[in-house]
Amino acid sequence: MKKIILSLTILFYCFYVTAQEKKPPTFISDSLDNYITKGMNDWNIPGLSVAIIKDGDVVFIKGFGITNIDSKEPVDENTLFMIGSNTKAFTATMLSILQQSGTLNLTDKVQKWMPEFRLNNSLASKEINIIDLLSHRIGFETFQGDFTYWASNLTRAEVIQKMSLIKAPYDFRTRWGYCNAAYVTAGELIHRITGKSWEKTVKDSILIPLKMNRTLMLTDELKNAQNVASPYTIINNSLTKIPITNINNLAHAGSMSSSAKDMTHWLLAHLNNGKINEEQLLSARSIKTIRSPSSILGIDPRDDKETHFYLYGMGLGIKDRDGKLVYSHTGAVDGFLSSVMFVPEEKLGIIVLTNTDQNNFFQNLTNEIQDAYLGLPYQNYSTLSLERFKKDELNDDLRIDSLRNIVTYNYKPSLPLKYYSGKYINEVYGEIEIKIEKNKLNIYFSNHPDLIGKLEHLRKDNYLCTYSNPTFGIVEIPFKIKNDEVTGLTLRVADYIEFTPYEFNKTN
Repeated sequence: MKKIILSLTILFYCFYVTAQEKKPPTFISDSLDNYITKGMNDWNIPGLSVAIIKDGDVVFIKGFGITNIDSKEPVDENTLFMIGSNTKAFTATMLSILQQSGTLNLTDKVQKWMPEFRLNNSLASKEINIIDLLSHRIGFETFQGDFTYWASNLTRAEVIQKMSLIKAPYDFRTRWGYCNAAYVTAGELIHRITGKSWEKTVKDSILIPLKMNRTLMLTDELKNAQNVASPYTIINNSLTKIPITNINNLAHAGSMSSSAKDMTHWLLAHLNNGKINEEQLLSARSIKTIRSPSSILGIDPRDDKETHFYLYGMGLGIKDRDGKLVYSHTGAVDGFLSSVMFVPEEKLGIIVLTNTDQNNFFQNLTNEIQDAYLGLPYQNYSTLSLERFKKDELNDDLRIDSLRNIVTYNYKPSLPLKYYSGKYINEVYGEIEIKIEKNKLNIYFSNHPDLIGKLEHLRKDNYLCTYSNPTFGIVEIPFKIKNDEVTGLTLRVADYIEFTPYEFNKTN
């Protein structure tokens, strides 16, 4: 009898402990909805979708807000958002799957499959392999070349060819520099090797097995889709709807769209070595391969005691948090920001999708959920982040206002407007043309036929350029003058697009 009582006691205790372990953190059970609602209001986010996976189950999935401020259609777990650079892990996984099948090796030189591939450095051209492409270690500065490609009319082949014209500031494999064009190259290798396009190969090998039935591969597929979040940005402190940006030429790096529900299938497979419901849908080894660290980003700049290092695998960032390995990536496309994070040791996965590109809340929410499940104290990330964001935003507004104040002084340019008009060329970008229209100068771009840079004179030979696409920013552009002739200009865009300036020489 005592044995029976002891057995029942142990059984009850085990059940109690298991129940306690499965009980969600207080932040999740009591505060999450209110936290999200407040955060969306603070950050002016129209719509958001979030999902949480724990111990093999989707324990929370919900849409908040609206897809469109005009139609006011509610966001739900099936609403499509562009996921931007969270596309990269799909590209890397597909290449890893091909390695496991014996079709290729990730250490293969790129020129083995794409003989015409070139970088500006002859050694790098010859030695660069697929892992180098997937881990951003080709010597480029972060975002270098992106202005040339982003929302442009260049083909994928032209994007790859343009890489040979970029002068990398760092030696090959010596420094991490985030490179979208490298992923275009990697994705096109899939086409070269399999004979099928990147989009069809990923769909057939990953999306269909995982039943990610609403996920779309290319930007233009959104036109005919239902339940799609519209993209928004902030212009003059006002939430403004913007067109969906076509980045099919950079598809392998960022063109996919998905829903919170579909993305739970993706993370369920990653958290269970390629299995869902005990069915092996993706190769376990291919899942693990992309987690192998290939690049060192550094230590946490905030000197956070819970986080010590930042590494990069293949389409995934890697760090530690309270002694646990955390894999994550963010995605940014005009009007959309997304976050994907998973902690295999905790069987925890988090997805956050938003339809504005002016918020840090997508990361704040992800981090707060992560910390709650790791048993770490509430950090109030959103409030602290919003303070920094508003300060940066104010500083940028002050910068632009100070420049516009110069315009009001009506300084005269050193030369008549006709001297500034004409065609200019940059080796990487190609050609731009400046035209006089209604006694103003406007820039037109060969790779961006829908983009216009509207120039306002500031002082001497410097002009304020306001791009018709707001994500390209408002920047100062200096012209170069020699012997009373315009010889060139220095063109910049918003850091969101690219940090590196472009030197253009006047051709006529």
